[in-house]
Amino acid sequence: MPRAVAVLPEAQFAALAGAYRQAAVARRRQLYLGATIFLLALAASVVGAEVEPATFFSKIGNFTSYFDRLLTLDSGARVWTDPAEWFWGLHRWLRLLGETLLIAYVGTLSGAALAFAGCFGASRNLVPAWLCLLVRRLLELLRTVPDLVFALVFVEAFGLGALPGVLALTLHSAGSLGKLFTEVVESIDMRPVEGVTAAGGSWFAQVRFGALPQVLSNFASYTLLRLEINVRGAAVIGFVGAGGIGMDLLTAIRKFYYADVSAMLLLLVVCVMLLDVISERMRHHLLAWEIRR
Repeated sequence: MPRAVAVLPEAQFAALAGAYRQAAVARRRQLYLGATIFLLALAASVVGAEVEPATFFSKIGNFTSYFDRLLTLDSGARVWTDPAEWFWGLHRWLRLLGETLLIAYVGTLSGAALAFAGCFGASRNLVPAWLCLLVRRLLELLRTVPDLVFALVFVEAFGLGALPGVLALTLHSAGSLGKLFTEVVESIDMRPVEGVTAAGGSWFAQVRFGALPQVLSNFASYTLLRLEINVRGAAVIGFVGAGGIGMDLLTAIRKFYYADVSAMLLLLVVCVMLLDVISERMRHHLLAWEIRR
């Protein structure tokens, strides 16, 4: 059965159409204004940072030719034609890569432990404002200082080796994970916490029985994600002598051992890809467990 279609009076329809056109014009005006401001800010940034597009286009060939050299052995043959020559240092590189993974692993766990200890004190819904402000500023300091700077400081203090790398990743991870953990804690359902409080529970009991069961899976997921980041970070801080494969990679770059650079980069890429796949599956399992719970 056909439905009846309501027809507005012509005057009312004209008024609504006019209002719609005015709203559409206002939205377009806002869009154009925002795009203009964005382009002006981009142009000012390019000028302020002394970015020269002409230099980029004139020397882009050096960039592409470098990758061509990475795929060429000293004999002039392509690297894949002689894998034995390409991966001549495989035993040493795998050992250093394993050290890089261990640095990232220990640094991530230590940083997650510090972030776990600090996130509840940085949550507005669990502590007084003054304590929250103090802990937040500390976490901001830890994540503001780059891990490479921490590594330089610890290399100066403790010498070359894995210890400076672990300490650098620990502090930087504590700051980064602390912020993520804090946001998770601040979004919890406060009714369980209020129930523990009403039963006379202490602050630690409120955290243990009211907040912690709601956030553990998210904490684990963020920690796994941070581990992926720290594997790459551990390779970079090795440039300053903080252990791992980074020092050998930097030496190969400086001495123009192109085939060695590509071999070590390939090992790093494969390692990170495998770690990404494993951690992604673990995060999905944690998410599924949280949904079922």
